[in-house]
Amino acid sequence: MDVVLALREDGTPSVRKLLSVVPFTSVSNRWGEEIYFTAPFHSELEADARAIMQVGDAAYWPDGDAIALFFGRTPASTDDRPRAYGPCNIIGKVEGDPFRLTRVASGSAVVVRAF
Repeated sequence: MDVVLALREDGTPSVRKLLSVVPFTSVSNRWGEEIYFTAPFHSELEADARAIMQVGDAAYWPDGDAIALFFGRTPASTDDRPRAYGPCNIIGKVEGDPFRLTRVASGSAVVVRAF
């Protein structure tokens, strides 16, 4: 399944670093209704980082050098909103229906590329 992200256009450090390493391959992990995978770069926590997400948010988690895609509650959620394990830098949004991510299992190959 292809998932397209609309990246932030304001040139955040995390987005710039992500674009500098594509293409790359990783492996998906599930954490509740979140998909995450390691990324081959590190970026520091940004001023607008947060843990409370919206369905469809795409974020970079500096503590784990991982990209996370949110489509519902996570084990850290205290209400219906997705909550990341820790503060994340928002890098964009999943285009289309983020609930398609329910079909992604842990261990699935992830190929990240720009177009």
